[in-house]
Amino acid sequence: MIQHLDSTSADFESDLAKLLAFEAAQDPKVETVARDILSQIKSRGDAALLDYTARFDRWTPASASALEIDPANLQAALDKISSPVRTALETAAARISAYHEHQVQPSWQYTEADGTILGQQITAIDRAGLYVPGGKAAYPSSVLMNAIAAKVAGVAELIMVTPTPDGVINDTVLAAAALAGVDRVFRIGGAQAIGALAFGTATVPAVDKIVGPGNAYVAAAKRFVFGQVGIDMVAGPSEILVIADGKTDPDWVAMDLFSQAEHDEIAQSILLCPDAGYIEQVLRSMEKLLLTMPRAAIIRAALTNRGALIKVRHLAQACVISNRIAPEHLELSVADPDALLPQIRHAGAIFMGGFSSESIGDYCAGPNHVLPTSRTSRFSSPLGVYDFQKRSSIVHVSREGAQTLGRVAATLARAEGLEAHAQSADFRLK
Repeated sequence: MIQHLDSTSADFESDLAKLLAFEAAQDPKVETVARDILSQIKSRGDAALLDYTARFDRWTPASASALEIDPANLQAALDKISSPVRTALETAAARISAYHEHQVQPSWQYTEADGTILGQQITAIDRAGLYVPGGKAAYPSSVLMNAIAAKVAGVAELIMVTPTPDGVINDTVLAAAALAGVDRVFRIGGAQAIGALAFGTATVPAVDKIVGPGNAYVAAAKRFVFGQVGIDMVAGPSEILVIADGKTDPDWVAMDLFSQAEHDEIAQSILLCPDAGYIEQVLRSMEKLLLTMPRAAIIRAALTNRGALIKVRHLAQACVISNRIAPEHLELSVADPDALLPQIRHAGAIFMGGFSSESIGDYCAGPNHVLPTSRTSRFSSPLGVYDFQKRSSIVHVSREGAQTLGRVAATLARAEGLEAHAQSADFRLK
């Protein structure tokens, strides 16, 4: 079901490389379809949007205005859902908001001796678009994570798009939108929704940045519209890596590995542990618990395709290997996670200790669950308030400062052969 690797093996390096190899290139057919859809949305606007909604979502709106959900329906959905679900959403929303409040950065300035003022002004983007998947699964947690970060950042208008296959609207998703402060919701999905957000139509306003997960067509469309608008990231398959010292209940670790494997057949779940006996205990737990899983076939496929149980020499080596893998989710399931934390350089989110299950992070711990995948945590970070803000440099040169800085600028400009630049500075000299 899942392969075993040993870091002392002569073939370990090549085996690890094969395990981490993943063909990230898009299916050319997916790219072709996504490009065509975007082209149609750009040229035909609402008409194309209505055509694609009828074709892919299997319901026919009476008009383009029928694509928008009345804002009153968001609150109605919140009032309609069960009390336990509402309480859970409210608890998660409060925690997510509290965490993201800590990420807000103030504008700043400082004054030099000659009176020149330099600084940075931080402002929120005007309008953001949030894509929320629909169909086989509903993701109210995705609504909370994306929308709350945007609203804490100060985004003035948040537009949510979500497909409603067969015309069915998910009340929990709308309830989450109500709690998170989403301003407008449209019943559209797929590459056509990305196109509508990027280019705008008569009905759907164009946004400045698009965030949120989606299928291969959505991911392709986001790549193609980047530059016209900002995007959060192009996410790959979900990942979890567990570093264990053998002290955590093996059932817990097995289920943590399952928690990502159940997403899809190309998700990746890896265990690093120096205790061979414990690795076997986890394997037995996996074999036992898999029989109880509703998504057992998907879990088994993911573990077979890209999963691994890896015996390492010691926990320090586990950290070195973890940094090479740069996982989306990293669990330090050890007695003293603080001792390992300084050794971790690359991970989307780090879960400290045996009680910190990745699933808590997905829903209600507070930090954002939109995380870098496919080794991109080497250079990128979780979604946050900073993704919905931008920075403008402030340059207020004083009369005195223009005398010294102007000469420096003119000298460098002439060294680059840019005489107009030089004279622009020269004109301000006494």
